[in-house]
Amino acid sequence: MQSKTTQIILGVVVAIFLLGGAFSGGVLVGWMVPVQSKTSAGNPPFLSTALPSTITVAGTSAAPVDTQTLFKPFWEAWSMIHTEYVDQPVDDQALMRGAIKGMIDSLGDTHSSYWDPKTYQSATAQLTGETYEGIGAWVDVTGEFLKIVSPMPNSPAFKAGIKTGDLIIAVDKEDMTGTPGDIVLKRVLGPAGTNVVLTIARQGVEKPFDVTITRAKITTPQVDGKLLDNNIAYIRLYTFGDLTSPDLRKYLTELLAKKPAGLILDLRNNGGGWLDTAITVVSEFIKPGAIVMYEQYGDGTRTTYKAKAGGLATDIPLVVLINEGSASASEITAGAIQDLARGKLVGVKSYGKGSVQHITQLKDDGGAVRLTIARWLTPKERQINKVGLTPDVVVPLTDDDIKNGRDPQLDKAVEILLSSAK
Repeated sequence: MQSKTTQIILGVVVAIFLLGGAFSGGVLVGWMVPVQSKTSAGNPPFLSTALPSTITVAGTSAAPVDTQTLFKPFWEAWSMIHTEYVDQPVDDQALMRGAIKGMIDSLGDTHSSYWDPKTYQSATAQLTGETYEGIGAWVDVTGEFLKIVSPMPNSPAFKAGIKTGDLIIAVDKEDMTGTPGDIVLKRVLGPAGTNVVLTIARQGVEKPFDVTITRAKITTPQVDGKLLDNNIAYIRLYTFGDLTSPDLRKYLTELLAKKPAGLILDLRNNGGGWLDTAITVVSEFIKPGAIVMYEQYGDGTRTTYKAKAGGLATDIPLVVLINEGSASASEITAGAIQDLARGKLVGVKSYGKGSVQHITQLKDDGGAVRLTIARWLTPKERQINKVGLTPDVVVPLTDDDIKNGRDPQLDKAVEILLSSAK
């Protein structure tokens, strides 16, 4: 497991969550500029002395970049802001963070971004299993509007009827059109006991509508499990966080001791998490040594990940539930199980996130930089980015099913396992 300052995450944005107070024990994936006086409007001395005169990109034959020439327009703009902008003094820290954000945004990659300190805390803290304040929903900040990946079970968002795919188009009656998702996220955050009014656009509903949610303290679930009727074991993973692997192993030990006829692994609305956790989780179900994923880098090289030894559930009949909210680490797990014919996938097509992000915390509480460093492939070398995984057995779950407490996807999984036990 890597350090907390340099990690790799597999999540829709895993890593952005509607948790107050602030996406993985694997790859998840600052520095802070001191406030300058108006007289130091040129290159800040602490930067001009530290900035190397040239930068050579490792592993390439490209000529070194002359940074002194390259950054002249930047410092010219910096100077203009400090000497000509109408409202002085300006916030140098905000300028620095905006510059980093703009630089990363220019890559054109929706999964690469700059996180200010508060967003970084929100993005990573959820995976520790601690208690936070907020509405309790996993979200995707990369689209035109803040998008709900899934509400957390029994959270204020869940109780208010928030659903997967909902778009937040206004917060407290203020239109969020054109506002970056991470900024909208901050508007949604708030202390327990306070209300926030979200204007929701939902597919299939003609007009947007308002939902008032009272924020609360939320303990983020990671794993749950029980024995169903007909002697079928059921385990649900809500994320791939720090506690997921030990909690999963605890539930497997308890349930397998009861000699179940089969096992259902529910990954629905699981937006992902730490890469290391994904490998550990899938290793509970796959024979050791089997390839479970490839990580392919921009230069064509790749890293091969294999199942670890010691899996507790490598032989029991298995069905995995997925849906449109199953992403990244969930798709690694489900994709390996499908490709290796270890079990059947039931539900609807998954989200389709096939990239890996590397998150590095910047010095001096400067936030963090999240960069896409690789694409990942299933054991059969499938690239599922923007494609998703198609279940072996497609079973929709309708609004009417949810309203009436029905779960045909779970029912089909039980049916498959009972049939295989005969």
